[in-house]
Amino acid sequence: MDNKGKLELIAEKKLSVNEELYQLINFLNKNLKDKNLIFGLSKINEKTMVIKIYET
Repeated sequence: MDNKGKLELIAEKKLSVNEELYQLINFLNKNLKDKNLIFGLSKINEKTMVIKIYET
């Protein structure tokens, strides 16, 4: 089976909601894409967000 293009979850961290996290994730994705890393951010509920780091 070919794993090309598949994302592998490296780490995840739950944090308190902070709207500036979107800017941080955007910054990391723009500057580290050549290192085969992708950062994701999702809101779990009103108080919690989770940051995930993937390797491509």
